[in-house]
Amino acid sequence: MAGVTAPAAAANLAGKSGVRVVVIGDPGTGKSSLIISLATEQFPENVPGVMPPTRLPADYFPDRVPITIIDTSSSPEQKAKLIAECQSADAVVLTYACDRPSTLERLSSFWLPELRRLQLKAPVIVVGCKLDLRDEQQVSLEQVMAPIMQSFREIETCIECSALRQIQVPEVFYYAQKAVLHPTAPLFDQELQSLKPRCVRALKRIFIMCDHDKDGALSDVELNEFQVRCFSAPLQPTEISGVKRVVQEKMPEGVNENGLTLTGFLFLHALFIEKGRLETTWTVLRKFGYDNDLKLRDDLIAAPIKRAPDQTLEMTSEVVDFLRGIFNMFDIDNDGALLPAELDDLFSTAPENPWSSDPYKDSAETNVLGGLSLEGFLSKWALMTLLDPASCFANLVYVGYPGDFGSAFTITRKRRVDRKKQQTQRNVFQCYVFGARASGKTALLQSFIGRQPSDAVPSNSERFATNTVELPDGTRKTLILREIPEGDVRSLLANKESLAPCDVAVFVYDSCDEYSWQRARDLLVQVATHGENTGYEIPCLIVAAKDDLDQSSQALQESTRVSQDMGIETPIPISVRLRDLNNIFCRIVHTAQQPHLSIPETEAGKTRRQYRQLLNRSLMVVSVGAAVAVVGIAAYRVYAARKNSSS
Repeated sequence: MAGVTAPAAAANLAGKSGVRVVVIGDPGTGKSSLIISLATEQFPENVPGVMPPTRLPADYFPDRVPITIIDTSSSPEQKAKLIAECQSADAVVLTYACDRPSTLERLSSFWLPELRRLQLKAPVIVVGCKLDLRDEQQVSLEQVMAPIMQSFREIETCIECSALRQIQVPEVFYYAQKAVLHPTAPLFDQELQSLKPRCVRALKRIFIMCDHDKDGALSDVELNEFQVRCFSAPLQPTEISGVKRVVQEKMPEGVNENGLTLTGFLFLHALFIEKGRLETTWTVLRKFGYDNDLKLRDDLIAAPIKRAPDQTLEMTSEVVDFLRGIFNMFDIDNDGALLPAELDDLFSTAPENPWSSDPYKDSAETNVLGGLSLEGFLSKWALMTLLDPASCFANLVYVGYPGDFGSAFTITRKRRVDRKKQQTQRNVFQCYVFGARASGKTALLQSFIGRQPSDAVPSNSERFATNTVELPDGTRKTLILREIPEGDVRSLLANKESLAPCDVAVFVYDSCDEYSWQRARDLLVQVATHGENTGYEIPCLIVAAKDDLDQSSQALQESTRVSQDMGIETPIPISVRLRDLNNIFCRIVHTAQQPHLSIPETEAGKTRRQYRQLLNRSLMVVSVGAAVAVVGIAAYRVYAARKNSSS
């Protein structure tokens, strides 16, 4: 890889229309002189207190990005303005005077800690001004700055200059611009002297995309295609040989009989970065669509999703087939499950494993070794599609899906339409699980994914469980259970559209505890009322948990009466401890498939329904009466016309 850059393209891909550089430092360190000397190419005789903003044109440096330089005052009364300027900076130039050691000491004792206190994210360029006045007996810049850079990793580079002698003045701002357009921090860990994990993941994905024959190495032809794509210039055969020779000398496993291996590819980029040629690696990353956070740019993976609140996305059969293939590819030991290490390998071309944290981490069934079955694998993708379609699509792209957003997902029909048509075509159903604390909600979710209730980590936040359910007719549907903590119900129902994504709601109560039933009843009424008021009515089921223990007869009688009064199925008794689940998950899916049934009706809802029926009957009587009147008038007119004609 020759590393020839395409400056204009690099600037555009960096996403920067201009770079804002703020110059700070102790009084008298040469800030204003440095700026004037850069702009006029001569040393100023009279230096103003603070220079007005200075703009360098786009063609000043090869990257063709204009630079605006902001001078600052370090006087106490200007501190607020100084802070504001630093917080809006793309890069900070921090100056000290080479002839005043006290200003160098102030970098560590004041300036750098202050920038850190402000949580500044911009790279810092430390500049020693007045190089012409430096005592020649002083130690080298490298010796002086090494311990400071060790303590303050935000320092991108250090340089000395002389505005009077015009020594390395443009270089100061070239390095500042370079630190913004080609930052080191996302790519390289200075302390470990190695590529950062996210950089490795991005480069690995690029390598796999360029390895067209999938033999684990870039051949000479593939290397040349890569070079042309990134740098618009081919490599000569001697250059390719030279690249491979350098890699082989330093890292023998970086080259094999088929060409440059992934190890060698990563080594080359680490070498570029160590030699200060970050623009080479950044050009490669940006040509393949990566931004400064080493994620694919939004315009490559985002798509406007226009849907109603009661519509959701589901994966197409094309994506499901792709995921089956990916699963089999990474199931190295062919045991029908992806072990954690195999799953990490599958996501090794994504910025991170998206399932390593909630809500996905413990949402699906695993075997005793932590292996994820194909059904669990597909269920997790279905959960991600439901909760975050944009992230789901991004991760599909990261693991190699070649299609676009439209080929990956389909938008379901509105749930309101499903209720009117009394059927649904969905393959993925979401069930909200309500209930009092310790009612058995978590145990229900854990049993759905083959785990013991004791395996659940205590949490006051929402919990998800996803799995496939085989129905009596042999078809399989994906069911997603979402546990709603008791304390979150009020805030959930404060949102008018909160029930729109829900296909069915389950209300769990401890059949031994009368209070638990009362809470379940109250929650059922709240949800039913919310549905009646918003138009997002949902089918509901009552689950009597802990059926193996001594039951509360009052709770049993009350729950049976309430279910009958509200027009839903009588409570379903289950015992997770005895694994007697009464076919609950099939029953949940069956209820979701009949969206017009099992919708609870409150007393207020019944009153409104009766009023509407009465009103409709009244309107019908009025309309019939009006029709009779119209007919009567027409008959009279005919009679009158005949009478007039006869006379």
